[in-house]
Amino acid sequence: MQKTVSSPARTRHAQPLYRERLAPSLRILCAAAIIAPMISLVFVRINDVVSLALGIAAAALLIGLLILLAPVVSVSGREVRAGRAHIDVAHLDEAVALTGDEAKNARGARLDPRGWYLIRGGIDGIVLVKNTDPDDPVSSWTISSRTPDRLAAAIMRAKRDAA
Repeated sequence: MQKTVSSPARTRHAQPLYRERLAPSLRILCAAAIIAPMISLVFVRINDVVSLALGIAAAALLIGLLILLAPVVSVSGREVRAGRAHIDVAHLDEAVALTGDEAKNARGARLDPRGWYLIRGGIDGIVLVKNTDPDDPVSSWTISSRTPDRLAAAIMRAKRDAA
């Protein structure tokens, strides 16, 4: 789900240093697939073949939508994008990759109330970055990632390349 590129990105539309789609976990996708027998049971009185086709189509559509509508985290050029939000790396402090209990605390007890979050259930890793822009009311960014070490490294590399 993530892509890393070794060549530095210089423009806004260049190849990203890091890209990851925060797709739902396999558990959630399997739970969404349960819609197939439910839809089939509703239409089974009409026609067995139609009910089976409708159930499979509904499950495939739901799973496809869950994957396609999942937010994307990317680092390219001088910009970090997390879902629809974006920020210039010049306004970010050092990126910290957290996993395990540290990530759990960052998502819970230590969650900054003035921060910006892109947190997804089923994704253990977190990258925490302080926002240094004095004009921005958001004090930090908390971003879920399956590979938080790679995301943090890409942010730091983009900062280094932009300097």
